[in-house]
Amino acid sequence: MMSDLMFARSQMAMSLAFHIVFAVVGIGMPALMVIAEWRWLRTRDPVLLELAKRWAKGTAILFAVGAVSGTVLSFELGLLWPTFMEHAGAVIGMPFSLEGFAFFTEAIFLGIYLYAWKRIPPRAHLAAGVVVAVSGALSGAFVVCANAWMNAPAGFDMVDGVVTNVDPLAAMFNRAARAQIVHMTLAAFAATGFAVAGIHALALWRGTPHRAFHRAALQIALTIGLPTALLQPLSGDWSARDVAARQPVKLAAMEGHLKTGPAAFVIGGWPNEATLEHRGAVEIPGALSFLLHGDPTAVVPGVDSVPPEDRPPLGIVHVAFQIMVACGSMMAALSLFGVWRWWQRRRGRGVALPDDRRFLLAIIGAAPMGFIALEAGWTVTEVGRQPWIVQDILRTADAVTPVPGLGVTFALFTALYIGLAIAVVFLLWRQILKTGITPTPIDRTGELPIPSMLSGASAVPHRSDAQT
Repeated sequence: MMSDLMFARSQMAMSLAFHIVFAVVGIGMPALMVIAEWRWLRTRDPVLLELAKRWAKGTAILFAVGAVSGTVLSFELGLLWPTFMEHAGAVIGMPFSLEGFAFFTEAIFLGIYLYAWKRIPPRAHLAAGVVVAVSGALSGAFVVCANAWMNAPAGFDMVDGVVTNVDPLAAMFNRAARAQIVHMTLAAFAATGFAVAGIHALALWRGTPHRAFHRAALQIALTIGLPTALLQPLSGDWSARDVAARQPVKLAAMEGHLKTGPAAFVIGGWPNEATLEHRGAVEIPGALSFLLHGDPTAVVPGVDSVPPEDRPPLGIVHVAFQIMVACGSMMAALSLFGVWRWWQRRRGRGVALPDDRRFLLAIIGAAPMGFIALEAGWTVTEVGRQPWIVQDILRTADAVTPVPGLGVTFALFTALYIGLAIAVVFLLWRQILKTGITPTPIDRTGELPIPSMLSGASAVPHRSDAQT
């Protein structure tokens, strides 16, 4: 039977796994709608205007659900982990407060963006969208600062178990913050870009009559998704080196490096926690040592460098890390191929990416990979830090609430998130996917009107393929 500690950890894991999807969309989608509107201001192409409006309304749906799940998370921190908040509240209160400010700024300007299309000048309206995009990115960065502090605590002294001499700026800008912010922000743009590109690639692959609309959407989504997916492995290398310096046991669990010594690069497999041996793994001797230190014989601390009670769950961390790397590598490889094909097209060779059915099929397959990598990456971050809730300062078991019966709250919150998930899927299917992909019959005038994303939204004429 699960203990209250496991119920509390499971509830937080479920809440974070659910909320991170909407947090990422809140970072990526505003950038897409701003680019669409900016291009509309330059070209006055009505397809781009409709695209900006649709993406804005889709962003609003996801933003609303994210606000609910984020509010639940803030309450869970206090209810499930009171000892953590007692020690950490005064230290990391600044990034949480700034995140709240950024969130409300994003909400206010998203409302302006949605309802002021004809009430303020076009450039002012675009500026409102830019504020939404910037505040969304800052909101994510501030939350990551708080999480980074849990991995690299700084900005305080601990005297007889009491937090003193708090320096909020030092806490917020801790050693782990920069690498985690860059890695997470790139991941948000790559995941959102690929997911949106996959939706519109599916429409083009199925032969939708609204080609101009979906071509424009695919091009903008790839403009965001491809470069960030290419940069993500570089930020991942930076982040891994940072983890190696600060949390060597987490890195050892991630990489499957079980015994101290020259480190191999381990692919696949499942580590045995009792014997510290791998089952079914492929190893490249010395590769990890070379990546970290430039020397294949360099000694790297293994999981055995700490007592068993200080080790994270090895199997979960290693497999999650492998999933994250695999998804990120496939997205980067596809991005490199897409950039090469784009360059070939500019030189007059080959077909445009939206007309390449094999490329469209690859984008469709890669659409969920960014979010899979995100979920796996946060699993590595949180589970890899165990058994500490604040690295080397406070254990997770010592931070959980003493109140019994956490299985009941786990069941209630599980039902809440299942209900929210069903509502989101239904709204997105009905308001966006169903109308955005299903072809609309030709009307009596011979035009192909783009279907409205929401009931009552205006449609615009479809341009001929010769104009795209």
